[in-house]
Amino acid sequence: MTAQLPVAEPADVRRAAGRLIRADGRAFTALLALNALAAAAGLVGPWLLGRIIDEVRAGGGVDTVDRLALIILVCALAQLLLARAARYVGHRFGERTLARVREEFVDRTLALPASAVERAGTGDLTARGTADVAMVGTTLRDAGPELLIASVQSLFLLGAVFVLDPLLGACAVLAQAGIWFTLRWYLRRARAAYLAEGAATSEVAEILGATASGARTVEAFGLQRRRITASREALETSRRTRMYTLYLRSVFFLVVEVSYVLPVVVVLLVGGALHERGAMSLGAVVAAALYLRQLESPLDTILMRVEQLQSSSASFARVEGLSRAPRATGSGSPAPADDRIDVTGVRYSYDRGGEVLRGVDLTVRPGERLAVVGPSGAGKTTLSRLLAGIDAPRSGTVTVGGVPVADLDPEQLRRQVVLVTQEHHVFLGTVRDNLLIAEPSAGDAELWAALAAVGADDWAQELPAGLDTELGPRGHGTDGSRAQQLALARVVLADPHTLILDEATALLDPATARHTERALAAVLEGRTVIAIAHRLHTAHDADRVAVMEDGRLTELGTHESLVAAEGAYAALWHSWHGERPGPS
Repeated sequence: MTAQLPVAEPADVRRAAGRLIRADGRAFTALLALNALAAAAGLVGPWLLGRIIDEVRAGGGVDTVDRLALIILVCALAQLLLARAARYVGHRFGERTLARVREEFVDRTLALPASAVERAGTGDLTARGTADVAMVGTTLRDAGPELLIASVQSLFLLGAVFVLDPLLGACAVLAQAGIWFTLRWYLRRARAAYLAEGAATSEVAEILGATASGARTVEAFGLQRRRITASREALETSRRTRMYTLYLRSVFFLVVEVSYVLPVVVVLLVGGALHERGAMSLGAVVAAALYLRQLESPLDTILMRVEQLQSSSASFARVEGLSRAPRATGSGSPAPADDRIDVTGVRYSYDRGGEVLRGVDLTVRPGERLAVVGPSGAGKTTLSRLLAGIDAPRSGTVTVGGVPVADLDPEQLRRQVVLVTQEHHVFLGTVRDNLLIAEPSAGDAELWAALAAVGADDWAQELPAGLDTELGPRGHGTDGSRAQQLALARVVLADPHTLILDEATALLDPATARHTERALAAVLEGRTVIAIAHRLHTAHDADRVAVMEDGRLTELGTHESLVAAEGAYAALWHSWHGERPGPS
């Protein structure tokens, strides 16, 4: 069960939108001005058409009609140019604002503690960074400017009807009451519905991603039916949420389409009655009807974009919700006095789970090679996460140089302790791009040295463009072992004083794993290495071996002393070699 990341409240979304507008205030002001001018130019045509009708009825000639028609043409051309300029400014404003949203999202994501990301699951974060950001981008680039343009046009058109005759204006507004009631009904339900739809999409992405990445484990433990059932349940929930939002749109748009015709009908009836009594000219009635007929297009745009705005607002709330998530410890944490790691009375349990670590005490001396072994579920990986500062113990302390590891500044932590697991990632880009993530200032010589340190220089030199070879689906493919070697090369470049290897060579074949571990040992001479491993040759080469059983540290000593003690480690060692333990 994942714990999804926070979602911003409507007030937070409004403040964030205001902040983005202020960041590019000049462009937004220009956008408003151009839209207002375009809308004003569009009002001239219907008014002059009414004038033409009145002039002809009064006996006006062709010259009068031609002169007024030429003005209509000029105003129409001006409206076209102004609207085009407004759209251009709006698109540029939207793209710049979207860039700020993306940058903020990346900054906030990188500031999240690793534990918060893991509890939420990659599906939620991925959905926010892709589908939700894309939806916000579409709104900023297209829906936002169009909504603004349509709103200005609608206000000007209604204002023009009121100027022609206040009674006709009031009739037009009252005839549209059905739209406002329907809009209110829709808005009360839309935000919650679209948030539920977004959450369901995240859950589908999380389940599918976890199933795909853990396909071998699912197959090994016969979990296919369970994963299929979970996927179907998530898809069914997603289907129900999407059907509900479709229902809201269906009701909303049906009422809106019917409501478009009423204002024109009412104005023609009332205007005709006033004209018959001599209270209004025929030209004014025609102009008012044309204004309301023109109102249909911007009003349709407004209502269409309001519907999209609800979906986008929900997406923006999910994107902006990262600002409410817990952040990794900021700068200002004290510097460790030395590189010694102390684990004192540590207890830890996962949410909705039993205790995984039960009173662990351990001291890792600077420069020591420590191997942590034990059966599956003994707590080895959990201990490695606490040592790396990913999680904090429920009770007890994990310190480096007297400072709690979990309290270290993220940048400082990366220079102190690095955790490398069997999970790996090849980033889109070149081999050089993948390595410079760890040390942006590294030169080619340092990059090749890091590859050589992990035994990856031989295949890297055979690549078509060497360090400049593109990796990924559209470039040069990398299997699991090469991807893991790249991850280890990044560790070499990061140059931490303590390296935690949690099955870091699990995807390498035994010979390559042995070579890589020995190469790393040579490179990290004088540094602290904590290896969580099932391959006991790692323990054989270590200075000390710690044995974990049922969340407790049961044995600690050198390989020779533990084998001689004929305890749990000796049993593991003999079993690994296919031997029967001899008499003590």
